[in-house]
Amino acid sequence: MSRHQYPAPMPSSPEDALRLLYISRDQYSGDWNSSLHTHGCAELFFITGGHGRFRTRREEFPVAIHDAIIVNANVPHTEVSQLDSPLEYTVLGVEGLETMAGAEGYTMLHLRAGWEELMNCLLLMLQEAGEALPGYERICRSLLDVVLVRLSRQRDFALSGEAADTRSSRECDLVRRYIENHFKENLSLDQLAQLAHLNKYYLAHAFRREFGVSPINYLISRRIEESRFLLRETDHTLSLIAQILGFSSASYFSQCFRRVEGISPMEYRRQQR
Repeated sequence: MSRHQYPAPMPSSPEDALRLLYISRDQYSGDWNSSLHTHGCAELFFITGGHGRFRTRREEFPVAIHDAIIVNANVPHTEVSQLDSPLEYTVLGVEGLETMAGAEGYTMLHLRAGWEELMNCLLLMLQEAGEALPGYERICRSLLDVVLVRLSRQRDFALSGEAADTRSSRECDLVRRYIENHFKENLSLDQLAQLAHLNKYYLAHAFRREFGVSPINYLISRRIEESRFLLRETDHTLSLIAQILGFSSASYFSQCFRRVEGISPMEYRRQQR
């Protein structure tokens, strides 16, 4: 493991509930320890390169660049890298932070808009903590505030004490978060109902009542959202994009894309370019 970690002690006051304990930059190497472990503070992971998987005691899911994972204090977790695409990430250790993540104790975000601005904040925090010049504590704390405000604009991120979506039942919110974390995998209504311990017909009705769309259409919309990025930013074929996003075929992907966007994937790609 290649690691650059810097302590970042923050001045504490009754008004200052959060405390940045450290910031580190990690890259996979042969001595990487992938055992489940916990921390006494929350950790915010920002995947900056490579591919891998993130594990908790109950779940495991793929991670790559543009992903962020917020893990509450004392929640067992670990990271596993692909050997041919070494995982890289920057992590912040923050005392007093808790994400509204339910029993799982973590939140995963797929960040597209604003990623470069977040990376600039993290790079400046690393520089300030590494040089430790006078006043660096205030700069790091201010940058942490910017990072948290940026994250709070995401639809799936809420901190303890913030207003949560009171309309959402615990079971439906669990299914929604699971879809967000596993939308690239082969999911069915039966699987989602089993996860929530609900009858699948009741789940479909309750989910639509809470979020205005069925679980499967929510899954398709999430995949289409991701496909727009792949169509704009890569030269992947439709077959490869369909495979990456869990569609059964390129034709079904095209059918779903046209239904959501009103045009074909190739028309969308041509318009964007």
